Amino acid sequence: MTVRAWGTLFVVGCVAAIVASQPACKKKGEPPVAAAADVAPLPPPAEDVATPPPAVDAGPAPAEATAGPDLSKEPIQPLPTDLQLNAKMVALGKRLFFDPQLSADGKVSCASCHSLEKGGTDGQPRSDGVGGQLGGVNAPTVLNSGFNFVQFWDGRAANLEEQAGGPVANPVEMAGDWNKIVEALGKDETYVAMFGAAFPDSGISAGSVRQAIAEYEKSLVTPSRFDAYLRGNAEAITAEEQEGYALFKSVGCPQCHNGVNAGGTMFAKLGVAADYFADRGNVGEADYGRFHVTQNEADRFQFKVPTLRNVELTSPYFHDAAKETIELAVAAMAHYQLGRELTPEEQAKIVVFLKSLTGEIPPEALPEVAAAAPADGDAAPAEAGGR
Repeated sequence: MTVRAWGTLFVVGCVAAIVASQPACKKKGEPPVAAAADVAPLPPPAEDVATPPPAVDAGPAPAEATAGPDLSKEPIQPLPTDLQLNAKMVALGKRLFFDPQLSADGKVSCASCHSLEKGGTDGQPRSDGVGGQLGGVNAPTVLNSGFNFVQFWDGRAANLEEQAGGPVANPVEMAGDWNKIVEALGKDETYVAMFGAAFPDSGISAGSVRQAIAEYEKSLVTPSRFDAYLRGNAEAITAEEQEGYALFKSVGCPQCHNGVNAGGTMFAKLGVAADYFADRGNVGEADYGRFHVTQNEADRFQFKVPTLRNVELTSPYFHDAAKETIELAVAAMAHYQLGRELTPEEQAKIVVFLKSLTGEIPPEALPEVAAAAPADGDAAPAEAGGR
């Protein structure tokens, strides 16, 4: 099932895309990580390992396809097809991801603001948490998040396991209590059996909950037509899309948007060639980015460069949701990051290319009719956007 078919998706900062050729796009060392609330250490993974089949065959081009040039050294690389994931953890994590009982009011789940029907986001400028509280930043997509070098806009979590615990305990987002969560899960026979199978040595704990959710999120990989093109099928994308990709590279976007996730590999300052925040006004703490973690003045206004995969579905864009359309986002990044004004034709070409990065969600990752889902009108659409 195409991500496009499930609605609009995220690109929060995809537009950092054109952040490209500037020296402000720089790699950081391993960032410090904000401790997530916990009750037990992470348990070791269970023994059985399975590889969930990808929804789209992005492997070698079929024999009849026209072979293209060698693209093995392109700045963007195809998504891997050989993920080694624990099938029992993935199944358990999927159930937990859609379960609102992880929140204090029983109305907010991980999926509330990371809806697969909406491309892994909620399509809102800021997400609603428990009691209708609003988060401080625009929630990024959960799709392909396992390929990000850190998690959250400010990089405060080193991996998905650490990130998964943050929203659950955050008083604005889900306001969950780990002791109560573990107790409630222990009263559910289905959960008891699933935790026993996935974590035979440790069973139900805050750590195993986080690890299971992270394993499920790692399975949310969305191969696209562009991946098939990168693997050698020259006919997988159109001539217009190829022209847009060439322009995307020539203006310098891949300096920041590179790797298998077309982003998520570094931090970059928002506003290199022009002062983004001076023009926008009303600068607040949510705009400080990486500075929140390091307290280093050089990191103020630095953010994790977002993935460009599925970017056409992830509006509104940037951490502040300032741009509602992908066209506006591309134009803004060209101005503020590259110091150039794209012509309408150039802007359109880049957008055409970016749309070729829209992929497909693995069918087995999609939600079934969730028995535990709150009744219509009860669910809060959010998790406060802290990611």
